[in-house]
Amino acid sequence: MKQRLYTIAAGILFLATFALTRPAFADAVRGTIVHEETIRVAPSADAARVGDVKRGNELIIIQTSRDWVQVEAILRAPSNEEGATEDEVEGKAITGWVLNRSVVQSTTQDGDRIIFGEAADSEDQASRRRGRRDAAQDALRLYYRLYDLMPASPLAAEALYRAADIRWQIERSDVMTRPSARERDSYMRGQMKEDWMKLVIKKYPTTKWADLAAFRLLENKLCGDWEGLSKCPDKEAELYENYAKDHPQSPAVAEALYDAAWRRAALIEIYKNEPNQKKAAESKERALSLTQKVISQSGQSDWAYRAERLSFYIQQGIATYGNASD
Repeated sequence: MKQRLYTIAAGILFLATFALTRPAFADAVRGTIVHEETIRVAPSADAARVGDVKRGNELIIIQTSRDWVQVEAILRAPSNEEGATEDEVEGKAITGWVLNRSVVQSTTQDGDRIIFGEAADSEDQASRRRGRRDAAQDALRLYYRLYDLMPASPLAAEALYRAADIRWQIERSDVMTRPSARERDSYMRGQMKEDWMKLVIKKYPTTKWADLAAFRLLENKLCGDWEGLSKCPDKEAELYENYAKDHPQSPAVAEALYDAAWRRAALIEIYKNEPNQKKAAESKERALSLTQKVISQSGQSDWAYRAERLSFYIQQGIATYGNASD
């Protein structure tokens, strides 16, 4: 499973994680926008500007007037995370009038498809070198808002996973640039937030999106620098093997088996250096068995071809880890 690449703007990413709950709006119609719009103090293009609403921001619909709709726009939901600042705890919302041309409400026909389409387009923009600024954040908000507004939609599970995946990748790019990323033990470095991935698993169990979320969560358990010792690759190989066993229908099974095989192959050289010839031989046998599983289960795929190559290296005695590898 290839990771999507995003052009990430510098700065802190503020997320409207959950719907703002207030008694006054308990039964209100909610929505979002699929194109950035300006909020004004009155329903007129000549009225003073209050602020801007971005794609995927939550809207509480107050009233409508011809081509305009009065909304409370949730620019930043209140945060109860440990270490949150006073402003983050309070959140941020503005009220005013916005042109309804870009508004998609929870009751809009095919609204889920419209929001998903805009999110997918934003995601494509984010992957381009000269794509729209902050398009990854737009996609994240839109995907999450689809789930938030329409959790029963056939697209909701995928939308929530995509939102979680984009946030995961943004956070991972930050975590992995820190010096602590090279620490051997995973608990010594920063961790990607797991709440949205776990939400996918909780809300949409037995779906492929839950399987993919569980696969992503393994990354928080991986070591940094193995330091040439067997403990980390052995533990990681077990993680991937267990994942493949527990999630046999997952789209990530072939990748998990290959990841396990590659680590078993690396252990061949590591155990030789410890030295432990018996375990080196066992690792070779297990690595070859895993490559055969990938080849037999994934057909004509990149993972199958990579497994063929890895199997060839192992049988030819070509090191895949350490100074002797390329």
